[in-house]
Amino acid sequence: MAAEAAGRPAGCLCVLCGLPAAGKSTLAREVRGAASRRGWRAAVLSYDDLIPEDAFQTREAEDGGGSGELVTSSIDHTDWKLHRRAVLQRVDDFLEGRGVPAEPRISGAAWERSLGPLLPPAADRAPLLLLLDDNFYYASMRYEVFQLARKHALGFCQVYLRCDPDACVSRNRRRCEPVPAGVVLEMATRLEPPNPRKNAWEKNSVPLDASGGSPERHAQEVMALISSALSDPPSPLEDNAERTEAGRLACAASAVHQADRACRRLVSDAVKAAREIPVPPEDLRRLAAELNESKAAFLQGLRRRLLRDASVRREDDVGRAADAFDRQTKEILSRITSEKKRT
Repeated sequence: MAAEAAGRPAGCLCVLCGLPAAGKSTLAREVRGAASRRGWRAAVLSYDDLIPEDAFQTREAEDGGGSGELVTSSIDHTDWKLHRRAVLQRVDDFLEGRGVPAEPRISGAAWERSLGPLLPPAADRAPLLLLLDDNFYYASMRYEVFQLARKHALGFCQVYLRCDPDACVSRNRRRCEPVPAGVVLEMATRLEPPNPRKNAWEKNSVPLDASGGSPERHAQEVMALISSALSDPPSPLEDNAERTEAGRLACAASAVHQADRACRRLVSDAVKAAREIPVPPEDLRRLAAELNESKAAFLQGLRRRLLRDASVRREDDVGRAADAFDRQTKEILSRITSEKKRT
């Protein structure tokens, strides 16, 4: 294998992506077991375990009030991104065989449970498999893992667990610590499944139907994918087309983040204005729900435009986008308050 020829043991980074409660963790455990039975060194890196719960939480409308029912959430939380990058940095350190101090942004206990039993790659020649278990709903998130695999001459593959959003919400409710239903549904509007036709680096990808087939059967399919990726690690050379694609993803993510912050403030202002009218609590809840649904759809559309047209990435274009959403919030607020006056 290419990695062994370069003096490294063969290895693979496998990304499991999909909505919360789609079945990624169950599948990851099955695949880890299958790999261990082959004599491989395998570990599951569960972002839910590694990243503290308070790093990713919904936010109430920023007007100082709120009972916890009027929540304006964003799944593109800046702190969450920093924690995600901290996980990849620790993986990089592990692959380099570096002994580094504990990383405050991730759980040391969870890290030790995941990778503590494994020796650094240079000390063990058995194939290495790291399964990264998270939502990875944007292609740009998965691309960061691909870059890490390429840096270390490791195979790279992706498993996409397809699952109906309503089914995920239902499953999620049965968890000990469920994700807010609004976050699951918002993520569903933004999720970008692997697309090998568009992104050559996603060629080693497989979609699995979370509602059909047993975890054992799915694990067999994933092991076949991993075996293929092990024998074909990405080239360390980066061509101009890939650099352009990486820059395009990064610019779009940055612009959407800016627009998201502006839109959250507009939603907060609209809820505050409704409270001052005042609007009854049940109408306030309906207003918050409609505004958040509109925001999610608006940002998804903006992201698509940014990826399609390179000319709409300047700050003034993001500002115009925020102005357009402002008009939407005012229309929704006006409609709901008009309904109140008629009753």
